[in-house]
Amino acid sequence: MTTTSFGEVPLADAMVVYEGVSKFFAVRSGSGGKHGAELMVALDRVSASVRKGELVTLLGPSGCGKTTLLRLTAGLIAADEGRITIEEKEVTGPRKDACMVFQNFGLLPWRTVMGNVEFPLEIDGLPIAERREQARHFLELVGLAAFAEHYPHELSGGMQQRVGIARALMRKPILIFMDEPFGALDAQTREQLQEDFLRIWSRTGATVVFVTHSIDEALFLSDRIFVFDTAPGRIRSIVESPVAPVRLAGDVRAHPEFGKYRAELRNMLRSKA
Repeated sequence: MTTTSFGEVPLADAMVVYEGVSKFFAVRSGSGGKHGAELMVALDRVSASVRKGELVTLLGPSGCGKTTLLRLTAGLIAADEGRITIEEKEVTGPRKDACMVFQNFGLLPWRTVMGNVEFPLEIDGLPIAERREQARHFLELVGLAAFAEHYPHELSGGMQQRVGIARALMRKPILIFMDEPFGALDAQTREQLQEDFLRIWSRTGATVVFVTHSIDEALFLSDRIFVFDTAPGRIRSIVESPVAPVRLAGDVRAHPEFGKYRAELRNMLRSKA
């Protein structure tokens, strides 16, 4: 398993660049501070780059700052220090050419599958025929064309998340942010969706930043893995996934080397930087 330096991605190849990014949150002080609160360092001077078209996972335990970094990249919150650029433009808020997929499916229960998937283009004011045509395309891509007129409560959790992915793809984003999207699913469904998502992603050309606390998930999905330290949140190392070249070629998890790489990442997470 190869560990790379933070700054090795040439600027011309970079989709996202983090330069000394820090984020602080006010928390209640247990010692009766001046204002009853103190600052918690959620992220501490994070510097890294994400290549165009790659799938990067942010791996670490709860509270390490990985979701905070994702929300900063999506423009949902602002950094307190440093800066984040996407295609050399500083992030100042959400972008229409980027989308977010959450762990909770976030579907509108009163709308059909078709109605949920076409919703982003409805907001954009596209004619109904045009948005329905695109919605049908993405429903076919995620394997749910036959369920277009069903309602969310009629679908399994895995199917609902496929609807969420189809909806996220409707604006043909250059960037997809995923915050533990398969974390609420049972193990078998989660593995199947990981495989399905890789096939879908390989046809989009999008760059993906994917938050997970699962070593197996990070190892299976990633081109590279950003391994986080906690308290304060830092990227301690960036690891090239050794199974990335063959992850679509068969059952990578059954490969004898998969367990070895999993153990290396586990030891990395347990050890002190």
